[in-house]
Amino acid sequence: MTDTPLKFGFVCVQNAGRSQMSAAFAERERTRRGLEDAVEILTGGTDPADEVHPEVVEAMGELDMDLSDRVPQAVSNDELNGCTVVATMGCSTLELDADVAVRDWALEDPHGQPIEQVREIRDAIEKRVADLFDEFTDSSIS
Repeated sequence: MTDTPLKFGFVCVQNAGRSQMSAAFAERERTRRGLEDAVEILTGGTDPADEVHPEVVEAMGELDMDLSDRVPQAVSNDELNGCTVVATMGCSTLELDADVAVRDWALEDPHGQPIEQVREIRDAIEKRVADLFDEFTDSSIS
């Protein structure tokens, strides 16, 4: 493994739905793969909400992932420019340095959606996070 950890950033406007689910799945994936010392995770929004959306907390709770104590945070371009890869959720106007890999996931906002729709978004995020780990960590796994 390299001495410099990989840094994954997950960003959406409010940091109250898609990016929070992404970060939670990334934390779980990091642990599952034994990469706690090799991968850092950053999540934030350009205009953070006051709380994680209740329907997101509910959908993640169905997978025994508790997001009820998480608080949306602001994130700056400077912080994101320190990332290896930044996944945006189809709502970002960020302008990042050329050496940052950007993945625009173009996911529907779960806020105010029926729980069935939130589950679909959640499941898509779970797969994309696993794929991101496959893409950026497979050469690092011993």
